[in-house]
Amino acid sequence: MSLRDKLDGAGAAADTLFDRFGILANPFPMSNRTSDNPHFPTDSDAEAEDRIVGFLHDGESRVVVVEGTQGVGKTNFLNYFETEIRDALSGREGYYVVRYLPDPEASFEGTTRRLFEELGEEHLSRLAASLEGDGTPIEEARGYDMRIALRRLSENAERAEIMMEWLLGLRLLKTHRQELGVQFRLDTVESKTAALRDMVRVSERAGVLNGILLLLDELEKQDGVLGPRAVVRYLSALRAVVDALPRCLFMMIAITPDALSRYSSMLPALRGRLEERIRLKPLADENAALELAKFYTETARRKAAAQSGRSGPGPETEIVNEADIETCYLKLERRARQRGDEGVRQREFLHALHVRVEEKIRDGAARDRSPNGAGSSIRA
Repeated sequence: MSLRDKLDGAGAAADTLFDRFGILANPFPMSNRTSDNPHFPTDSDAEAEDRIVGFLHDGESRVVVVEGTQGVGKTNFLNYFETEIRDALSGREGYYVVRYLPDPEASFEGTTRRLFEELGEEHLSRLAASLEGDGTPIEEARGYDMRIALRRLSENAERAEIMMEWLLGLRLLKTHRQELGVQFRLDTVESKTAALRDMVRVSERAGVLNGILLLLDELEKQDGVLGPRAVVRYLSALRAVVDALPRCLFMMIAITPDALSRYSSMLPALRGRLEERIRLKPLADENAALELAKFYTETARRKAAAQSGRSGPGPETEIVNEADIETCYLKLERRARQRGDEGVRQREFLHALHVRVEEKIRDGAARDRSPNGAGSSIRA
């Protein structure tokens, strides 16, 4: 069968899947798909929600560590809460949600740059308008250059563009010196951290900033590529940002337990900042696996019904049955025990189900093409 024939038959295959199982495509993600996956609710959600609500109520900075081995859903967890936070804060002024993946960088500078970029020129313009009538908040800034630049900004909001260039650490030109009155380029992690601290303090005092919510994923990658000294510098800069911002910063960090242990040993001073933890665990037994599989199939059925505008078959007709799910789980459980894991990683389990469903779809399509095949013959 040629590729063209397979492509021509794709639409019919989708109709067959819907008529038989109420889905339009394989409901389970492959292991390499880390975004746009459904989020299965767990007790950890409530823990994260309580911490986020606490921050939004009092503004006190906090660092929440999402801890879990590879494949237990840390990225999915952060994806979900990024969406939830953005939705909750929709229409509320002064909040910025930043999702960042340090992949990996020898310096924390990329993260501070991303924070300034998220604030953007629009924030600087609002700050200028707020400072125009009352420059008192400027005194919150410790840096001399920052105080001068903010005063110049309050005199002319159109200077927001060149001030953003300065904050991002771009080359210092004559324009920056003349318009902003600054003398030094922000070209080190320390200078950028100090500038960020000043910008946050002044912006909060001026009433144009309520909070920055920073979600950092896969922090363990730093240790996999960078040398020990570079990792320590990165962690030191991370700690410096946390210490510099006692208010207005909510940081959620996803990391593996092994990396967290290594980082705590490499920089003991950081350990105390990472004590607020949410632990994500692998699947513990067949019941947990069954619940997860049913959640994905039910989500796929609801999505298919919404897209097609019609109802599929009843819930008793599933693309994978309990025997399939149990077989996949037990096979992976044996593999997990061999490598010393406490349970089955969700990513591996969902990928195994994806492979099983693809086999069923191919077998059903082959039966339909056979001389004796007739109609919808994909079997659960």
